[in-house]
Amino acid sequence: MSVSLDIRLKRANKVYHEGERVSGVLLVNSRDALQHQGVSLGLEGLVNLQLSSKSVGVFEAFYNSVKPIQLVSSNMEVVKPGKIPAGRTEIPFEFPLQAKGNKVLYETYHGVFVNIQYTLRCDMRRPLLAKDLSKTCEFMVHCQPQKSKLQPNPVEFSITPETLQNVRERSSLPRFLIRGHLDATSCAITRPLTGELLLESSEVAIKSIELQLVRVETCGCAEGYARDATEIQNIQIAEGDVCRGLSIPIYMVFPRLFTCPTLETTNFKVEFEVNIVIVLQDDHLITENFPLKLVRV
Repeated sequence: MSVSLDIRLKRANKVYHEGERVSGVLLVNSRDALQHQGVSLGLEGLVNLQLSSKSVGVFEAFYNSVKPIQLVSSNMEVVKPGKIPAGRTEIPFEFPLQAKGNKVLYETYHGVFVNIQYTLRCDMRRPLLAKDLSKTCEFMVHCQPQKSKLQPNPVEFSITPETLQNVRERSSLPRFLIRGHLDATSCAITRPLTGELLLESSEVAIKSIELQLVRVETCGCAEGYARDATEIQNIQIAEGDVCRGLSIPIYMVFPRLFTCPTLETTNFKVEFEVNIVIVLQDDHLITENFPLKLVRV
């Protein structure tokens, strides 16, 4: 007997805010009439924390702090035990999206060491010899836009061998001067990061200029924290030995799911940075780092 179970949300973009109702239909397709022992639907929001391999064993206390944090959880029986007729059956449902107790619904975010995920799970229990059916569906939660206006805070930068950090033999570096600006380091998550870069002079030919977006995830507790930076995306904004004195636009869109408004809680933090990376022809790497604050407006 061919049977399928699906969850369809009313909103095509699957984006919800706290206090709204998550609604849709359960879709059952069956060639014959279907005997079942009840259909239940659950809604769950979890923060999953994971330690990088370099941190395991450093702090024993971590093992208590990296348990999943439950933000929202509710279950209901949608259909009592009985029969579903042959063909296509739609069963409507509706859930209020409300955090548990004094918890806060953080925005959906898929990271390496921090994962914030909201899912619906439908289970159909079947008689003894038939296989139970289950289906999960992820939906997105966005935090409420912040009321305050975003103040533009342009950042000017000038990169020379003298301004570089963590350099062992500064005298062996070729001479160069790179100027530019970022229009803001406090950014609306729905708008691109913009700015300009100007190569004034360089003794060595340029191979590539790149923008690297980095997430910095911190997990832990009072006893200690593990802080890990990982790359989200890398965009090449110039290739080859660019003209001196030519302004190169900086433009980067923040990817959905892999970024969220900058988040700081007791057990974990999610922060973001952007690196401007200049690769010289001799494969020297010049990197300038800028911390970003992402907000939803």
